[in-house]
Amino acid sequence: MEISKILETYSLNKSTYVNLRWIGIIGQFVTINSVKFIFNFEFNYIAANLIIFIGIVSNIFLLYYYNKIQLSNRSAFIFLMLDIIQLSSLLYLTGGILNPFSIFLLIPSVFASSNLKIRTNLFLIFVTLIAIILLTFYSHDLPEPLNKIITNNYYYYSIPVALIIALLFLNYFAINFGKESNLRKEALNKIQEIISKEHELVSLGTQAAAAAHSLGTPLSTIKIISQELLEEFNNDKNLKKDIELLVSQVDRCNEILKRLSINSTLEDDFIDKNLSLNNYLKEIVNSFKEISDKNFIINIEQDTNSFDIKKSIEIIYGIRNFIGNANKYAKNNIYITIKSDSELSEIIIEDDGPGFSKDILTKIGEPYIKSLRSNDNKKSGLGLGIFIGKTLLEKNYAKILFRNSETRGGAEIKIEWMNKNLANI
Repeated sequence: MEISKILETYSLNKSTYVNLRWIGIIGQFVTINSVKFIFNFEFNYIAANLIIFIGIVSNIFLLYYYNKIQLSNRSAFIFLMLDIIQLSSLLYLTGGILNPFSIFLLIPSVFASSNLKIRTNLFLIFVTLIAIILLTFYSHDLPEPLNKIITNNYYYYSIPVALIIALLFLNYFAINFGKESNLRKEALNKIQEIISKEHELVSLGTQAAAAAHSLGTPLSTIKIISQELLEEFNNDKNLKKDIELLVSQVDRCNEILKRLSINSTLEDDFIDKNLSLNNYLKEIVNSFKEISDKNFIINIEQDTNSFDIKKSIEIIYGIRNFIGNANKYAKNNIYITIKSDSELSEIIIEDDGPGFSKDILTKIGEPYIKSLRSNDNKKSGLGLGIFIGKTLLEKNYAKILFRNSETRGGAEIKIEWMNKNLANI
């Protein structure tokens, strides 16, 4: 999925938004009526309560009459715009920009920045700016006796300036963090899809083996009967051709099922059988040797790690991703070193390719990254494969280090486990 398409999937969770609105509405109602009936401040509290009532009605409509679980970008924009207008109206009646609660004007646009499209958020920022400016020049006085507070122009106009700076600052960071969060969420969804497919393939392999075993007996029966028919109608040229075709097709089915059964059995043994880390890695490398013309050089150091490790599709896919990347960028050789002692086990994957670009080296492991060098972008992807491999291995207690190899000239990936964690996977 392209980044532009990912960003178009932004939406707002209805239940979360409804609950936040209830908190805001209750806070407004309590504040307005406390100021009136507890502190006896004088202002147009009837109009203020009417504005709060409009907010209550809109939230009830959203809760009971908007049937979707997620608010679309357009619907969320309408309701957030209503929130800005409602709060601006309350502030207009209660002192405008001097009201200490004017800070709450920033919330709708900041809340939208991590959930909605960038253009929607920019428009909400613009509306908030207009509201701040209008409330600076047009509003009722603060409720009595607060209206007797005298402020000079420097202090008065510094308030809207501070609010505008805070609005732009908070939204800038919220937009960036929101975009990163959505990209990461999309990448994690891809991980789930991949793992599901891997489980399906394993399941299909088992079913294929069972089918081959079950179909073996009826196919043998069909073959015996067809051979007897061939002997009986050997002189009938028309029937003989049909029966010979039937026999040949039965033989073909037996060969297909035989190959299917053998392959699926091998695959199932690999998934289900526990192996040492060395044999575990050799099985993965062997699967690459069949499709690659590169040299895979395995070096085993300090081999005291003799315990078996439980097979995991997540670990298999994670390591395969890193070896696959090395195979993709290596010129001729991929170097795989296994180190293990009584406490730690390490896999170091190196290649003799160009290595990681320096401008993205600190970002390796994040999804959807691009090098500033155009030539590198043509050769590389979006970093999604490395992100998936890193996430899957870290989920299984691994520590991952990315750097450029000092001895091989290409990329180097170091995967490290504590043996106590590796044994309990």
